[in-house]
Amino acid sequence: QVQLVESGGGLVQAGGSLRLSCAASGRTFSTSAMGWFRQAPGKEREFVAAISWRGGITYYADSVKGRFTISRDNAKTTVYLQMSSLKPEDTAVYYCAAGRTTSTWRNEYDHWGQGTQVTVSS
Repeated sequence: QVQLVESGGGLVQAGGSLRLSCAASGRTFSTSAMGWFRQAPGKEREFVAAISWRGGITYYADSVKGRFTISRDNAKTTVYLQMSSLKPEDTAVYYCAAGRTTSTWRNEYDHWGQGTQVTVSS
């Protein structure tokens, strides 16, 4: 079992940066693939980024490629999402998730955090 708690969200102006953190507890974090997803009002939850359990494989949604970076520190059982050049369309609740495979599909993730709000003003 993995329990996940996101933090680091907030209000930022367009062009600014934020770093989200996802603190995990549980024995299986270091062998879990981790993902970030987001959900804007009235929209479905969508993939943002994913990282393999060793950190050697990363995937990004086209909409964030080159602006967002996912990373993890297994010693701290934490995964990060560094977000730069933020746009108003990045506004959403951001969720981290843990799963057994590095995937862009939300159904591949078994455990989810409660989410953290990111709001980008124009």
